[in-house]
Amino acid sequence: MKVAVAQTEPKLGENGRNLERALALLDEAAAAGADLLVLPECHIAGYMFDSLEEAMPYAEEPGGPTTEALTEACRRLDVHAVCGLLERDGDRLRNAAVLVGPDGLIGTYWKTHLPFLGVDRFVTPGDTLSVWDTALGRIGVEICYDLRFPEVTRTLALAGADMVAHPTNFPMAAKIQTEIVTLARAAENRIYLLTANRVGKERWGEFCGWSQIVDPYGKRLDEAGATEEALLLADVELEKARDKDYVIPGEYELYLFGHRRPELYGALVEETAEVAETRTPA
Repeated sequence: MKVAVAQTEPKLGENGRNLERALALLDEAAAAGADLLVLPECHIAGYMFDSLEEAMPYAEEPGGPTTEALTEACRRLDVHAVCGLLERDGDRLRNAAVLVGPDGLIGTYWKTHLPFLGVDRFVTPGDTLSVWDTALGRIGVEICYDLRFPEVTRTLALAGADMVAHPTNFPMAAKIQTEIVTLARAAENRIYLLTANRVGKERWGEFCGWSQIVDPYGKRLDEAGATEEALLLADVELEKARDKDYVIPGEYELYLFGHRRPELYGALVEETAEVAETRTPA
């Protein structure tokens, strides 16, 4: 199976233009033999909005025009796509990524960890980490800042993810994510990580690029540069993601998930007094 990652430069508030670009990239990826395309975070609406009121008109209802257009294209091309957009949830705004296939919407992920940056300042966080069974394998989704929290990718891996689609808008200050953290998350969980970042400037924000496809051993199969749009392609073998062990019987045996000690990890899900204090206004 072949997968693709698109590094793009969307324009703030130009939903129609950005959707057309997504569809053109889907055609290009399919022509290159890809079965799955991952596009960046907020590819449809852009990211650097200054208020909830400014952003809301560019958010879509669930199943809106982006999902409809992607469904039609995926059906025509017999492919799957993950695309970042803003979504309305009543009077709340969500930073969302839709997973679409030839039969329509498979699932929607709402970003669960929110930095105080861009539109995320006005977004309501999601509260679910999901893995979807598809014709291509088991696909999980996380968005941008989620990658900083190892528990997110580990949760998706424990739920059976073969691939984790990672739409992102990493700014220049987050470049270390593209250098180190992407490799670590893929290798420590033995999953394929498909990181789709954007490039260019949007208002005062500048984005660092370096989109990449990483294999379950922490090897980059393809990567983009820092400033240009690009389409990345790589072949994936799901059995590599499903085999979590390194074993030469009787000589060398490492069981990546089997050797876990969950009874020792309780602090990971407890809010410590120190953390709680930083969240409590004086």
